[in-house]
Amino acid sequence: MNNTIKLAVASALLAAASSANAGIMIPAGDWTLDIGGVVNAYYTSTRASGTATGLAGANDTGTKTASNITTGLLPNYLSVSGKTRQNDLDVGFTISINPGASTTQSGIQTAQQENRQAFLTFGDASWGSIKLGKDLGIYASDAILNDMTLLGVGSAAGMLAGNTTTLGRIGTGFMYADWKSQIAYSSPNWNGFSFTAGVTQAWNGTGNTQRGGSEPAYEGKASYAWAGDFAGKVWASGLTQNVEGADDRANAWDLGATVNVAGFGLTGYYGQGEGTGTTVLFNQGYDLAGQARDSDDWYVQGTYTLPGVGTKLGVSYGESTLDGNAIDAFNETQNRMWTVGAYHPLTKHLNLVAEYSDVKGEFDGKVAGTSTEGKTKTIALGAILFF
Repeated sequence: MNNTIKLAVASALLAAASSANAGIMIPAGDWTLDIGGVVNAYYTSTRASGTATGLAGANDTGTKTASNITTGLLPNYLSVSGKTRQNDLDVGFTISINPGASTTQSGIQTAQQENRQAFLTFGDASWGSIKLGKDLGIYASDAILNDMTLLGVGSAAGMLAGNTTTLGRIGTGFMYADWKSQIAYSSPNWNGFSFTAGVTQAWNGTGNTQRGGSEPAYEGKASYAWAGDFAGKVWASGLTQNVEGADDRANAWDLGATVNVAGFGLTGYYGQGEGTGTTVLFNQGYDLAGQARDSDDWYVQGTYTLPGVGTKLGVSYGESTLDGNAIDAFNETQNRMWTVGAYHPLTKHLNLVAEYSDVKGEFDGKVAGTSTEGKTKTIALGAILFF
């Protein structure tokens, strides 16, 4: 299985008590091909109350309850990777397709198709590797890869079927790393320490502004991981991008750590942004005058693997906050979520999942009577298969 999916699987399995395995390996001349992927589907029952606010409350049609069969936070994946050694270089590629598993209307089969990965790599263990193409972003990538809802559903914002994925804890604890065109360098692993730095595609903002970057975004991360009875990892990452029309740079940074001992796992994360917005990059990052809004994200997560059974039980809580500026009609907007989950390895490749998530969205208006609050509670039952 390609490196990014392996990392996603391995990180997700910290919350689900299974083991990461390579996909289907096929020798093909000078190449070794690896076909791997993910298939998942969940029954979700969602109930909303209050006013639709942020990631909570009724959807735009006023629906207060919804039952769906849908894909979870991880998309369905079919990935083909190849690797070879040529002229003293390790050369590789990855291409993936990502279909959703839900439908929206009788007689209409919407595509809901994504292509999240298409990249090549070359390098050597002695000096690292270079990646060119589309893959998971660098900033905030470890936040999502250590989120236990990666094996489940988490937030079902919008309460609608027909999606490619749900949100998990995106927007209620961390910013979405997303899938980006990039040129990146990754260092060798020096006794647990490694780093990645790269330029990524600059994006337009959404929400109140539609400004784009006049130069690429610059992203990087560094981490240190260790094994043993007390295993863990610490990391930090950052992003900066020039914002056209605002005469400003949007900046973000984060810190995180995860430790595992005697069946217990604990993860903590904090991120802060200026002009980077909330939930997805540059969403409402600037006000109408082109001034950056501040934001922050954090979550904590605890898990325990039942001895002998292998079931991993987990609980997590997180918040994402966007601060209003002087000209804004709000002091802040906030999305928060509690999630409890059980992830049982029925086989080496197949996990059964049960989750409950409680999302609360708040809009703190500056004028009396303009504050709103919405709540969305989702029960999810389903299964996820890695191959």
